[in-house]
Amino acid sequence: MKIKVQNTPKKTQLLCAFALEKSDKVLGLPKLDAKTSFVVNQSLKDIEGKLGKLMVIPSTGKKQFQRILIAGIGKKEDITKDTFRQISGKIAQKARELKLKEFSIIIPPTFVIEQVSSTTQVVEGAKMALYKFEKFKAEKEENSPDMTIIVPKSNKVLKSIKTAEIVAEGAIFTKSIANLPPNECTPSTLANFAKTISKNKMKCKIISKPELKKKGFGGITAVGQGSKNEPKLIIMEHNRGSRNEKPIVLVGKAVTFDTGGISLKPGANMDEMKFDKCGGCTVLGIMKAISELKLPINVIGIVPSVENMPGGESYRPGDIIKLYNGKTAEILNTDAEGRLILADALAYGEKHYAPKAIIDFATLTGACIIALGTNVAGMVSNNEKLSKKIFESSKNTTEQIWELPLNQEFMDMIKSDVADMKNMGIGRAAGTITAAAFLRNAIEDTPWTHLDIAGVAWTQTATKEKSYNPKGATGFGVRLILDYLQKL
Repeated sequence: MKIKVQNTPKKTQLLCAFALEKSDKVLGLPKLDAKTSFVVNQSLKDIEGKLGKLMVIPSTGKKQFQRILIAGIGKKEDITKDTFRQISGKIAQKARELKLKEFSIIIPPTFVIEQVSSTTQVVEGAKMALYKFEKFKAEKEENSPDMTIIVPKSNKVLKSIKTAEIVAEGAIFTKSIANLPPNECTPSTLANFAKTISKNKMKCKIISKPELKKKGFGGITAVGQGSKNEPKLIIMEHNRGSRNEKPIVLVGKAVTFDTGGISLKPGANMDEMKFDKCGGCTVLGIMKAISELKLPINVIGIVPSVENMPGGESYRPGDIIKLYNGKTAEILNTDAEGRLILADALAYGEKHYAPKAIIDFATLTGACIIALGTNVAGMVSNNEKLSKKIFESSKNTTEQIWELPLNQEFMDMIKSDVADMKNMGIGRAAGTITAAAFLRNAIEDTPWTHLDIAGVAWTQTATKEKSYNPKGATGFGVRLILDYLQKL
């Protein structure tokens, strides 16, 4: 999709404008000939500006606009920071359905919502809604119409459009990798993606199996040793801040396929375990976007990537392994593998980069889905200031998160009789928090926030339908953390 900006509407196949609920006007629509104006007014009565309702009508007169689309945005007081993202996504999909080459959207006036904000939402919603994962289909949907945005031009607006395009493309990149099947995406594949997006933009280092073992990455080595697809630790460096500025470290769990290992998962829905790499894919998408945005900060992306398979060399329940930070972990369940590889990566990030903050992303626990459902991510942190900033960004991007507590009682729940800790808590109690407690043991004093995205990383049965999140991976966290990083 190519995006243009115009101050006023010009010739277009589809002119799109918004209408508030029970309003007798379409926002920003130019003067029309009498016949078209009559049809528009009648159509407006039909949809009543109800949220999400679309009406496409033919234009008469000089045919400057072949069709006009009216989109309801509901009551003014109910408009959220997601409204125009949702509706513009539906508009873009309607334009594709009509097999159009291009369409135009009139940005509503500031009295409805601040125009830069609504413009950003329109760009993100339209671009992401047109994404489809069709890599393995013989017949592909090739039509992605271009979009013209009708809004008073200013440097601020033009910059917001460019930024929104890069952010949306970062989320799409994350989705496109996360949707790949396990036979097409191994740890080595992810490493190659990292090299590609880092080329001439960022430093990229890949640590492979022999070096992982030699340097004491006991968690990554243990989880990955049952698969013929060897584990990788991916490290990307975006260094555009001052030399003395401490970086932000982003860590993402990337289990390219998770069978559960010796503690084998049930067969039902195991195909969805291709999405166990979503945390790592999120980090890749963020790093791609910040390099293209040329953010003047230092950010390190670390992705521990493994395939968790049963086999003759698999790690076992009862094993005791030594993690990168020197602590030992008793293995009670090989399906609690994500915390093991994350613990290594977190400890490495803290030791080698002395960061001012660490944020990790992981499809870590089914317990998070039980607690918060499939539309809200769990957050656990050791630093109130950091968690508040991330929470504020989540409100801006409407990627919902909810903070869970982490006190000494939860830390005690993962103490082991035979090692420093165990990789499971006590029964099914507080599964999301005890997993975070394991991660907390990998970090000393650095401000840290953990996001459990198990429920939100891909569309599931109870996932709220959003036009810009077609079936499959959602790219959750990319827009959220890019908002946080841009504010730095």
